[in-house]
Amino acid sequence: GHDGGEIAACLALQTLRDALAASVPKKASPGDAADPDATWQDEHMPAIVAVHEAVDAANARVYGANVQKGHGEGSGMGTTLTGFWQSLPGGPLVIFHVGDSRLYRYRDGELTVLTRDQTMYQQALEAGVSGDFPPRNLLLQAIGPTATVAPDVKAGMPRPGDVYLLCSDGLYGNTPHAAIENALAGAHAQSLEQCCHDLIALAKTHGSRDNITAVLAFVEH
Repeated sequence: GHDGGEIAACLALQTLRDALAASVPKKASPGDAADPDATWQDEHMPAIVAVHEAVDAANARVYGANVQKGHGEGSGMGTTLTGFWQSLPGGPLVIFHVGDSRLYRYRDGELTVLTRDQTMYQQALEAGVSGDFPPRNLLLQAIGPTATVAPDVKAGMPRPGDVYLLCSDGLYGNTPHAAIENALAGAHAQSLEQCCHDLIALAKTHGSRDNITAVLAFVEH
């Protein structure tokens, strides 16, 4: 809803896509030389590092556009950025998240939120604040307004039958968790488009007045 938000989103996605396409991380093998200064080793770290670098590049692109237009630190256009990337077949999904869009996973009849809202509201909720809460749409960070950003990045293994839902706060903001869970109960590879339409209609039924975006992915094998 902010000025230039659609431009920021386009720049961020283009940069992220190009950075990940140029990165081909290989799965580390036991015979590879380990970093003696590292506190821990993880065979999927190359993919996680690639995602961190891609998000940094996306932020630098949008921030640079803000600077060119004379915007100071903390101002100018911005966008949330949430998604996942599988660098190798059979490998983990590397989840990345900045802002208040969400990634859900529907598995074995249960819907789980895989991201944490980076908002003042969520921060106050976790701190046990009583009384008045900040508005839900006040972000702690976004892609673009500041020179640096700290994305939440983690890896997890998908399973056949999993359904992943990427959505904006226009979908989950007013819609009960159980209603979203029920809408995904019948989702499979052939019905994802209809399920997206059903989710958008569901959000409207529950009074959403914000942008409603839903993207679904089904894990076949």
